[in-house]
Amino acid sequence: MRRNVGDFFASRKGQLIPVTSGVPPRVWTSDCLATSPTCAPVRRKRYAAPPPAKLYGIVTTVAPPLTRTATIDNQSNLIWKIADLLRGNFKQYEYADVILPLTVMRRLDSVLAPTHDQVQERYLAFKDKLDNLDPVLTRASGQKFYNTSRLTFTDIAANTKDHALNLREYIQGFSPNVRELFTEHFGFMTQVDRLDGADLLYTVLQGFSTVDLSPARVSNLEMGYVFEELIRKFNEQSNETAGEHFTPREVIRLMVNILFSGDEDALRVPGTVRTVYDPTAGTGGMLSIAKEHVREHISPTANIRLFGQELNPKSYAVCKSDLLIVGEDESHIRLGNSLTQDGHAERQFDYMLSNPPFGVDWKNIQKAIDAEQELGFDGRFGAGTPRVSDGSLLFLQHLISKMKPEGSRIAIVLNGSPLFTGDAGSGESEIRRWILENDLLDALIALPDQLFYNTGISTYIWVLDNNKPEERRGKVHLINAAGLSRKMRKSLGDKRNEISPEQITEIVELYRAAAQTDSSLVKVFDTTDFGYRKVTVERPLRLNYQASEERIRRMNDKKPLQKLPRETAAALVEGLLSMGEEIHRDRKAFELLLHGTLLKARVKLKTPELKAVLEALSERDDTADIVLDKDGQPLPDPELRDTESVPLSEDVTTYFQREVQPYAPDAWINTDIRDHKDGLPGKVGYEISFTRYFYTYTPPRPLEAIQQDIRTLEAEIMTLLKDLNV
Repeated sequence: MRRNVGDFFASRKGQLIPVTSGVPPRVWTSDCLATSPTCAPVRRKRYAAPPPAKLYGIVTTVAPPLTRTATIDNQSNLIWKIADLLRGNFKQYEYADVILPLTVMRRLDSVLAPTHDQVQERYLAFKDKLDNLDPVLTRASGQKFYNTSRLTFTDIAANTKDHALNLREYIQGFSPNVRELFTEHFGFMTQVDRLDGADLLYTVLQGFSTVDLSPARVSNLEMGYVFEELIRKFNEQSNETAGEHFTPREVIRLMVNILFSGDEDALRVPGTVRTVYDPTAGTGGMLSIAKEHVREHISPTANIRLFGQELNPKSYAVCKSDLLIVGEDESHIRLGNSLTQDGHAERQFDYMLSNPPFGVDWKNIQKAIDAEQELGFDGRFGAGTPRVSDGSLLFLQHLISKMKPEGSRIAIVLNGSPLFTGDAGSGESEIRRWILENDLLDALIALPDQLFYNTGISTYIWVLDNNKPEERRGKVHLINAAGLSRKMRKSLGDKRNEISPEQITEIVELYRAAAQTDSSLVKVFDTTDFGYRKVTVERPLRLNYQASEERIRRMNDKKPLQKLPRETAAALVEGLLSMGEEIHRDRKAFELLLHGTLLKARVKLKTPELKAVLEALSERDDTADIVLDKDGQPLPDPELRDTESVPLSEDVTTYFQREVQPYAPDAWINTDIRDHKDGLPGKVGYEISFTRYFYTYTPPRPLEAIQQDIRTLEAEIMTLLKDLNV
């Protein structure tokens, strides 16, 4: 799964990019708070009036540049130096197993430090009086977690002995929701034993005690960057894939801005509850930034509830830690594969966003996926399954299954493959067909290349909406933002480009105005424009026949004839040689001649054997008569078989008469091959050739200009030769 490690402890005060004016708001069905019995549901409507045709005058609040501060570099460098202490006793790919949980622990300890004495006081006062101390101790700590140990992280590091014992006691002192992160998901107790056995525990703890990760020193936003930098370095060192761990922040911010675009007023309604879900949550970066965006730029009182699922135990632990610190319900984050172990099977969500892994096969879970696919639309994969080499469209179907009937929105990052991979009738094409025929796809946004840390490939944001505003219904908006990026001062792996805040604003404006815009960056299509009917075009089989020695020898390669008794084979060859080498272009006449020859030679052949003889003695001949079947119908020539992709907006017969018959008058459409849904000849397919729609033809330079350049170069060469006295 893709891990958003860079978003660990994501800031609740970092600036994001809202689009707050210029377009009438969308109002969603209001989900009332359980504590607000007087709350009445608001009927959902989308865009009370058409948005203006010109949107570039919108006044928007733009996030500050995503710059790296000295604090980020200093703290990440300090921690990275501690990792060097492990050299020799740990392999490089094991460094993260020690450094990440200790960094999390140091951060949690720093958060709890101001209330440590109050928690100790309450713990000692009530430990023998109450069975459940959680309410008392969380109130004392001011967090959704606490630690009852008399020691702090700094105390353990300062002591000169019993480090392993004290550290285990300290970990056991955490509230259960944090303790399990270290004991189960990080598996850190094993690392404690290894560090202690290698006589490294004291040194490592001493190193971490000098790193100040207190909120006063390192903001939540900066802490996210610290983790992002550490994970990138760990993965570069061990040749792992950094892109499986985090998504670039600016990509997340763009997705979040798109996701909430037009819903600002609905989110400001008092008592409104909205849910956000990420099935590949990683370390929770997308979820954190989504809530931050709403709280900071739309409504500080909006009740945004976060849900997610993560496959990797360590990323899951980081994600839960992040949510605990900011007061979220960490039970909403589930561990497991969301494709096979849906942790939120009974839930649907208002907003969903995801960056599933690019091009990762799902062969190891194919049995479970196929079993659910057989349930049809009673399961999540009723539209079909893609090839096992890329599971991207499985995640997309999973998200669609979570959409509420009254309306939900999805933003998901995929590579280019899901746009066009798969022929008509294939799993990928059927999934695209289902999405487009149900008018779920609102927009596709092409992102710049070299945005991600582990790959430079082109990527696209799919925006889906099952309750589009009226002016966007039946339409798909293609936005070419591939050129909207800037070069980074320093590359990070394959990441050489980033999207600036101003460019994010421009992309969001293009998206919002897309229904009224058709330009070099925006194209608007009907959903059916991406569909086509692939028909099979047949040409008649034309063969000549000859009983020549060369063709007779071909019978040796025909399996049905290889089992003939030797006497029968000899009589067959002798009979065929008696027919002479005349070329016959009428199959029926040749069959009569062959039948007479076989009777005369007293050779009886079964149907497969006779067919093999005819195949051996035949060759394709454009001047020969058409070969007919037993009903007198032309037999098709497999070698001349072709296909035509007819746009759904065009009549197949009209297309065939215009594009095929003038060049192949004897051709016909194979009506035996029909679409499984509409029953008409051919198979319906859907593909989105994004690049083709934005292709701009550049004519070659005039011949005269090229010739002039050649003459200029020749003159320069002659001048140089003269200078050399050649």
